[in-house]
Amino acid sequence: MKNSGLDSGMFIDSDEDVENEHHKYLNDGNESDYSNYSIDNHSRKPSNYNMAWPQSYRQSIDLYGSVPSPNIGFLGTTSLSRLGSSFLVSSLTRRQTLEITQPEKKPLLQPKEEEQLRHSLLPPQLSRKSSIRKDASKVSHEVHIPGQCTFGQAVLNGINALCGIGILSTPYAVKEGGWVGLSILLLYAIFSYYTGLLLRYCLDSSPGLETYPDIGQAAFGTTGRVIISLILYMELYACCIEYIIVESDNLSTLFPNAHVTLGGIEVNAHILFAILTALALFPTVWLRDLRILSYISACGVVATFLVVACLIWVCLVDKASIDHSQGTTTLNLTTFPVAMGLYGYCYAGHAVFPNLYTAMANRNQFPGVLLVCFAICTSLYCAVAVVGYSAFGEGVHSQFTLNMPQHLVAAKIAVWTTMFFLISTTYALSLSPVAMCIEELIPPTHPHFNIYSKVIRTALVLSTLVVGLSVPFFGLVMSLTGSLLTMFVSLILPAACFLSIRGGRISSFQAALCVTIIIVGAVSSCFGSYSSLYEIIEKLFG
Repeated sequence: MKNSGLDSGMFIDSDEDVENEHHKYLNDGNESDYSNYSIDNHSRKPSNYNMAWPQSYRQSIDLYGSVPSPNIGFLGTTSLSRLGSSFLVSSLTRRQTLEITQPEKKPLLQPKEEEQLRHSLLPPQLSRKSSIRKDASKVSHEVHIPGQCTFGQAVLNGINALCGIGILSTPYAVKEGGWVGLSILLLYAIFSYYTGLLLRYCLDSSPGLETYPDIGQAAFGTTGRVIISLILYMELYACCIEYIIVESDNLSTLFPNAHVTLGGIEVNAHILFAILTALALFPTVWLRDLRILSYISACGVVATFLVVACLIWVCLVDKASIDHSQGTTTLNLTTFPVAMGLYGYCYAGHAVFPNLYTAMANRNQFPGVLLVCFAICTSLYCAVAVVGYSAFGEGVHSQFTLNMPQHLVAAKIAVWTTMFFLISTTYALSLSPVAMCIEELIPPTHPHFNIYSKVIRTALVLSTLVVGLSVPFFGLVMSLTGSLLTMFVSLILPAACFLSIRGGRISSFQAALCVTIIIVGAVSSCFGSYSSLYEIIEKLFG
């Protein structure tokens, strides 16, 4: 149905229109559910999106982004839930991750009712009433995720994916960009929320689409799938490098005099704790079944709130002795691009959103889930940025935990909480998708598969250790990751895929908005990457 209300900014699909489009969807089989797609657009869509590399993406990201939670039955109303903007409702049930072992076809997605009212910024979403079937005998890594994730659990999953170690650097980002730079954080939040919704509509454009790489394949063919997968895996790998740097920085601050002499070579605290961290990570990385780690990771949301509470307690309650002589800055144009990369990194959760959407029991609530997640995470980012930069001023470090006086109990809780979750779960859950995509290149029936798997995972851990020691600049590495990778994952690619898949069904305003997002993402990526690389090179060789 064409948008007939462009001037008013709203449109409503009638029941007859929705039913007609649903019949077209059924008649097309595995084709797109939009009849005005070009022949070229159809020809590049395979009948099964899960046969191409990486086949393990769904399984690994489900473990990475899942939060098996206990029951919580507070907050939320039915009316708000219908509008897609309700808060936590009902009790949480753990999303099951079951590996397919029988060569029989099973439906992956359950039917749902069509939304009747939609905002003009988003195109009409068709009812997915037919089950999507797969031949499990042809898929070696695929998992079956029943659509039983409730609104509350989806919110926790989203917060767990969005609010990570990026929150440690938000005060430093304000230092790099000045107070005015917080407007960039809000702009990225709005754009990232919208692109998260675009991923949803891309998933609903054709049966069989379940993951971010699937969307890339639907939009740009196999090449698009491979490129998007590589960017997603590079982002996860960069996160693992950051975890090594965090552990090394904080432990060397707690124990600055620690050192070891090996063969006449003295290893200082920074290098020593980085090596010890890598050694401690090996047992978690070698695990093949990471579901037990996902249980511990469920506490990651609580840990995030705890660390934020500790910062506020130290700054406002303990009133730690902090030097304000250097003051604060309203606008810092010299390093403003670095701040752009840091703020962009804060919204690096789009890799999980498609999996989150396809696992929901009621997918009509997905916009509300994203809204609550972005509202909570952005509020936390702003609170930490304002409190941290106001307290530590221009002397703030790239991780605010390094500024907190270590003799205070709240500071110790913040530091040890951060380090525990990075070592126990986060690193392994982030690195496993990268390892699994490489392991796909080895035949699963190979007699030495387990040995090769451990070699691959060991090599990945050692490589993150080497890179982390070679470029031990947490803030700059995060800014480079946010500029070079997250801008593509969160802004550029969702809008580009949306235009490619559904360009013939959207209004000129929607197209202009997507183009604007792509331009903003591209400009931010270029300037942020250049500034971050320049400062890294200057610190290494200057």
